Amino acid sequence: MTDIVDKKTRSRMMAGIRAENTIPEIKIRKFLFAHSFRYRLHYKNLPGRPDIVLPKYRVVVFVHGCFWHRHQGCKLCYAPQSNSELWQSKFEKNILRDKQQINTLISEGWRVIVIWECGLRSHSSDLSWLPEEIRSGSMQYSEWPQG
Repeated sequence: MTDIVDKKTRSRMMAGIRAENTIPEIKIRKFLFAHSFRYRLHYKNLPGRPDIVLPKYRVVVFVHGCFWHRHQGCKLCYAPQSNSELWQSKFEKNILRDKQQINTLISEGWRVIVIWECGLRSHSSDLSWLPEEIRSGSMQYSEWPQG
């Protein structure tokens, strides 16, 4: 399968993909703020620079894009047809890096929540579980929706 746009256009499109302040991330931040949670953003002193850090609860939240972080079983987790070896290598490195960062955070006493982009796409995405998950202190790692 060939790309529907030329290389220059594809390069410009890929360069425009944000790493911070994405629409799904902003949705989570607004929800947390509306529920009286205060947080820090993209804290550089923690492994992986978590998207949202709630120091009071020792919780970090990663808002993962399904394509880049390889949300298994998700329709947004497709593999590009061109240059597949490069993409496969890139995806494997992303997955390994994510696992290492999560394990390091847990070993340092942080609780980790990963929220996948696909779970936030619909207007009816229900985040009512999130405040209790943050406050409970019972989990070390949780994922929504499940991968």
